[in-house]
Amino acid sequence: MLACTRLWAKRSGVQSICLCGRERRPGSARRQHGRRAMDDASLWGFLDRGGPALWVIAGLSVLTLALILWKIWRLMLTGAWAGAATARAVALWQDGARDAAIALLRARRGLRARLALTAMRAVQNPQWTEAQAREETTRLAKGLLHEARSGLRALELIATIAPLVGLLGTVLGMIGAFQALQDSGSSADPAVLAGGIWEALLTTAAGMAVAIPASMALSWFESVADTVQADMEDAATQIFIAGPIRTERA
Repeated sequence: MLACTRLWAKRSGVQSICLCGRERRPGSARRQHGRRAMDDASLWGFLDRGGPALWVIAGLSVLTLALILWKIWRLMLTGAWAGAATARAVALWQDGARDAAIALLRARRGLRARLALTAMRAVQNPQWTEAQAREETTRLAKGLLHEARSGLRALELIATIAPLVGLLGTVLGMIGAFQALQDSGSSADPAVLAGGIWEALLTTAAGMAVAIPASMALSWFESVADTVQADMEDAATQIFIAGPIRTERA
């Protein structure tokens, strides 16, 4: 496409001169540069710049999200935030309405409800002493607490190793950048070195970005599990205090 460049004369009668030539659009270079920037900023370009360590961190991020969603779903199924029914059943048990308390908990699948129901049945079992009833309740409580804390070790592991993987990727990237600087000799370009350094630092930032939410989720889940444990211990204590006291059999 031809474009005309007009030269305006101030003191001549010639109003303009049209120089025809191939048009060079200044916006095309900017668009090409922007397109390259978009390609570099894409997800695959970002992962490719970080190298293998960044791919590992990306996998850890997906695993972290899956673990958090799965843990929330499991805690909801086990009634981690629903302890009102167990509290009502314990109150009925203390008031002497033993059958009503057991009936209230029989259809419940929450951690607190299952432990309270086991404790009530253990107290009412005429063949067991108080020590045996407490031992059975303790055995079930350990299993329920293990269920409440399932998956937390994996989150703890991710929160620990994600920054280390990022640091390893940064160290390897820095080694490569300085090797390239050494190979270039006296004609080294500082911009190339700076580009290699910031690309190497991507893995450290990505590792921290994965470790921080994993640590936050781990602390939250641990606090929920601690609350459930405290509620279970309190309910079992109240049930045994209100239950019949049996002496050891000879």
